Amino acid sequence: MSATAGGGSTQTGPTTGPAARLGLKPGVVVQELGWDQDSDDDLRVAIEEAIDADMVDGDYGNVVDTVLLWWRREDGDLVDGLVDALTDLVGGGAIWLLTPRVGRPNAVDPADIAEAAPIAGLAQTTTASVSKDWAATRLVAPKHPA
Repeated sequence: MSATAGGGSTQTGPTTGPAARLGLKPGVVVQELGWDQDSDDDLRVAIEEAIDADMVDGDYGNVVDTVLLWWRREDGDLVDGLVDALTDLVGGGAIWLLTPRVGRPNAVDPADIAEAAPIAGLAQTTTASVSKDWAATRLVAPKHPA
């Protein structure tokens, strides 16, 4: 396992870096919810570069492929936040839940995510390291057998 944390002038391309770990590529419509001043601007820029577009907000009014949900312990009930994030998500789309890393202010306990996801009708599939302060958890609607 190798780390390439901070440093150098190496440009991160669309096939590497945090946006690639989130599976984001040009043409994907990403809705950003829960942005605040503590959100990671470098990550936001990397995502917009990867999708070759601006992220849309909660007023978008159309379906989106992915929801990027910034969530902090102080933001309230996680189940409610996840249910609200499903509003514009296309079938088969994913919610990337971004939470402060363990040990950071307002970190969300991973057990809280594991508990909230199924109540909101979601399954936790993947976690990804996306920045020094934020962790990402991928949540999707479980596939039901036909």
